[in-house]
Amino acid sequence: MQPKNLLFILSDEHQRDITGCYGNGIVRTPHMDRLAARGVRFTDAYTPCPICVPARASLATGQWVHQVGAWDNAAPWHGETPSWHSRLRDAGHEVTSIGKLHFRSTDDDNGFTEEILPLHVLDGKGDLIGAIREPPPRRGSMPAFRKSAGAGTSTYNDYDTDVTAAACRWLAQVKERNGGKPWALFVSLVRPHFPLTAPPEFFALYDPARMPLPRLYDEAGRVRHPAVKALRSVMDYDDYFEDHDAVRLAIASYYALVSFLDDNVGKILAALDAAGLTASTRVIYTSDHGENLGCRGLWGKSVMYEESAAIPFIVAGPGVAQGRVVDTPISLVDCHRSIMEAVGCPVPAEDEALPSRSIWAIAEGERPERCVLSEYHAAASVTGTFMIRHGRWKYIHHVGFRPELFDLEEDPGETTDLAERPGMAAVLAECEARLRAICDPDAVNAKAFADQRALIASHGGREAVIARGDYSYTPAPGEKPVLVVSA
Repeated sequence: MQPKNLLFILSDEHQRDITGCYGNGIVRTPHMDRLAARGVRFTDAYTPCPICVPARASLATGQWVHQVGAWDNAAPWHGETPSWHSRLRDAGHEVTSIGKLHFRSTDDDNGFTEEILPLHVLDGKGDLIGAIREPPPRRGSMPAFRKSAGAGTSTYNDYDTDVTAAACRWLAQVKERNGGKPWALFVSLVRPHFPLTAPPEFFALYDPARMPLPRLYDEAGRVRHPAVKALRSVMDYDDYFEDHDAVRLAIASYYALVSFLDDNVGKILAALDAAGLTASTRVIYTSDHGENLGCRGLWGKSVMYEESAAIPFIVAGPGVAQGRVVDTPISLVDCHRSIMEAVGCPVPAEDEALPSRSIWAIAEGERPERCVLSEYHAAASVTGTFMIRHGRWKYIHHVGFRPELFDLEEDPGETTDLAERPGMAAVLAECEARLRAICDPDAVNAKAFADQRALIASHGGREAVIARGDYSYTPAPGEKPVLVVSA
């Protein structure tokens, strides 16, 4: 493809289906909807891990989580393996990040020409308590999720406002700085990640009393799988919702944060247009993972159901078809190759073995012979969980537990687990074989636990890490962390 500039906008914890162009008739996301109308919308995009740090390590490197070893939010990437940004920078392209990275530190070489307003993991260590999984300890930060819902001010809202303003300034000045090669700008916003405190002008768009309750929220729809129930017992957000009014308030707040995010996306795209760069710049919009938002009684992420593992993914710009919808599964790992292709950076021979594929080719009809993988080895989990998409099938493999199987063509809401239905043995066997062609889940699970044990030991052991405390979210730059010790 012809080399062009690349604007990559990443959000944090944006559930795919809470976007107008993905069929949601309540949420107001006019800027994302217009971007999709002039580009390609992928209906089956997935995170490589439904939690921040591992997902972002895979995004950077084009590797699955087990390949890069970023098991959890206490195993941040620190430039030790090549990234798409280091590949671009080393080839002479300007590649700038503005906003959240969630790597280890600015003291590391993270591969960018410049990092503006970076947000990295807390103290270079991250969520140490989340690496304790034998068994996972009770989390003290859970009540804050419910308490944060409503209209008000938040350091995260201020941070996204600052990131957006910095991106607009960068775009206004890039022609003066750029040496001629196509550039890449990575703008990483933190919304709609909790806290759920929404700017009042966006909260006013959604009356909590009129918001729908989550799907499968009644007792009959609650999680049944033992591994997911074990995770739910630690990530017990829903226990702090006293009634349906509180649930609706949280949902209204999340919708408001999505609209706030969309407004910032619109400002960035308007700055691109004002700089005369729209015709020479490809745009990617996506998120690091989704948000359960009460479905099945789950909040946050960390599971493999669509609300958590699926992500919005929209591309637009020169050479990209307009108004196209593509259902071939893709992954954040595909950004590695795709960004290099977009700006005209040769893909090194050693990167050919990576699972990263070209989203541009897939947008034009290519269907790679591979399964998209997502895996989870992080906070609150008692075992490693692996998910693949194989055609219509979503297969979820829990090491040491029974699998789950969903037919997403017939059952896109994942209401019926087919794994124990008669006649499904052949499908299960094929799905497991396809997973094992990617990795040995038992060996990966053992390696994750071993690495986490060693990490905890290096920080003084289980009790010392628990005594350090728990926190709800990585503080914005300049914000003092609030650590909570469980009772």
